[in-house]
Amino acid sequence: MDVIALLGAGTMGGAIGRRLLATGQRLTVWNRTPARAGPLVTAGARAATTPAEAVRDADVVITMLTDATAVREVLGAAATALRPGTHLIEMSTIGPAAVPELATLLPVGVPLVDAPVAGGAAAAEAGRLTVLAGGDEAAVDRVAPVLDLLGTVRRCGGPGRGAALKLVLNTGLVTAITAVADALAVADAVGVARRTALDALAAGPLGSAVPRATTTDAAFAVALAAKDARLALDALGGAPAPVLRAATAALAAAPDPHLDIAALTGHPDKEHP
Repeated sequence: MDVIALLGAGTMGGAIGRRLLATGQRLTVWNRTPARAGPLVTAGARAATTPAEAVRDADVVITMLTDATAVREVLGAAATALRPGTHLIEMSTIGPAAVPELATLLPVGVPLVDAPVAGGAAAAEAGRLTVLAGGDEAAVDRVAPVLDLLGTVRRCGGPGRGAALKLVLNTGLVTAITAVADALAVADAVGVARRTALDALAAGPLGSAVPRATTTDAAFAVALAAKDARLALDALGGAPAPVLRAATAALAAAPDPHLDIAALTGHPDKEHP
């Protein structure tokens, strides 16, 4: 059985860690704020005080961090302790441009698989994520048994292709949520009850977005969605993308960046008679 090191125990990292422990894996965990790793340690993980300590004996290392800057810093601290033959699974949403740069931080003989995920913390704990795996085929084959524990693996192609598809999915998500929010604003303006509007929207083109736009048990923070939208805009350069640009502006204007993106749709108790 592989020894797995998990660098990052936030909302998604913690859920992935719980899933790995629930399936009997040997797990070492490090988090910048040690208290966040506490529940995983209580559940059976070994705590590490530094990234280097976490990865020293690992066969597989998973990074699940806020952004490319955080991944870069943590890998910089861990790189000297990585052994040839260890495989890195980068699961953060960082965009495809960051993947080759991060690969250069790793010692020779340590392959990188970019494998961001679709799905939230509940899906991670249940092993129902969609894992978007990019990388050399042999490297993906090597880590596939670990990825399979987390959900359904979609092989996307070579290095960076998983990170690229994740930007596509998140662009669809944030634009759909803001579209639902706009539709509800119109409903409010013309006196249509929120529930009536949502029921009608659920039967139309935005049907798949309505449950996500109204959920109360998800934790994809507005700030993280805004970061991902900016990554998509960076990839586009100056290309027209009016809907994505409007969604990015809506995310930037949200009053509480720590709330889930469903907060963009307003309060569910706001009804018209």
